Amino acid sequence: MIEKMNAIFGNKPYTIAGPCSAESWEQIYSTVKSLVANGISVIRAGVWKPRTRPNQFEGKGEEALKWLQQIKKEFDVKIATEVASTEHVELALKYEIDIMWLGARTTVNPFVVQEIANSLKGVNNPFFIKNPINPELSLWLGAIERIAGAGIKNIGAVHRGFSSFQKTKYRNAPMWQIPLELKSHFPEVPLLCDPSHIAGDREMIFDIAQKALNLNYDGLMIESHYKPNNALSDAQQQITPDELAILLEKLKVREATSDDVLFKNHLDELRDKVDHLDREIIEALATRMKAVEEIGEYKKDNNVSIFQLNRWKEITETRPQWAKVFNLDPTYILDIYKFIHQESIKKQTIIFNKDNIDSTPQR
Repeated sequence: MIEKMNAIFGNKPYTIAGPCSAESWEQIYSTVKSLVANGISVIRAGVWKPRTRPNQFEGKGEEALKWLQQIKKEFDVKIATEVASTEHVELALKYEIDIMWLGARTTVNPFVVQEIANSLKGVNNPFFIKNPINPELSLWLGAIERIAGAGIKNIGAVHRGFSSFQKTKYRNAPMWQIPLELKSHFPEVPLLCDPSHIAGDREMIFDIAQKALNLNYDGLMIESHYKPNNALSDAQQQITPDELAILLEKLKVREATSDDVLFKNHLDELRDKVDHLDREIIEALATRMKAVEEIGEYKKDNNVSIFQLNRWKEITETRPQWAKVFNLDPTYILDIYKFIHQESIKKQTIIFNKDNIDSTPQR
């Protein structure tokens, strides 16, 4: 049974903050001192840094754990760090780390996740799972299930964005629909947003954090460094503790719902309207697919191939233009038509294969 972690973090939004990496005693001490002065009580700091290429700063390892243990006692804070192996788990527990999390590169590997889960049996520490690098919900769900299977009851999820071949303004594309789908599978699991890793740029952190709260996320994990421009890793996405305090003060926390009767009644009316429109959309799609089937039959009778490049180009050019007339995002409409086109090809393929299936000798 997965439990809520309200007692660990206090009021919403739950906030974990601290530097990308524990670089030195001076750096971690000065950063935490300022964070605590600004009301932060759960500190994050990387100890092992999985870097894409060698010969980069990869963390201070066990030495940093000793610093964090001292920091915990001196400032009476909880400490969170990333683990990527059973050895990491063992050392984190040895140095009294309160919270551990799986990074994106680890979540993507079920074998490693299971090994870490096995090493957690009998452990009561809270445990967070960041989304995998790739936009695969099943990997994220699987990692949560494996950690829960080890008997860990205090589990949380962290949305840090996904790698993408598409060029975006983000370091890691948020793909908000994936964490929201995760929440529908595990409503009891607190969902935090890591706007630092999504943005890759400190100037975008506030907007991403506010959107997360607008979507009813439970909290935030934000990177903060007392001298961010001098950071040995991810300098551009870290903010000072004072800047963090200002950011948190500006954020507007949304309620999950409202008990106001007038609000509920009007919301029900608007939802009824949406339901009616959705039915009309589905009816229109059904009518369109009937026309697609007629086209498929006609192509087949006249020995014409299913896919018509010029026709598809026409659709991809005109539908986004039509979208602009109605103040709709052309990219959004184009994405919808890609799914419609995929289903249209599928329908026509079935028609073309029908004679082959019917003529197959029965055995």
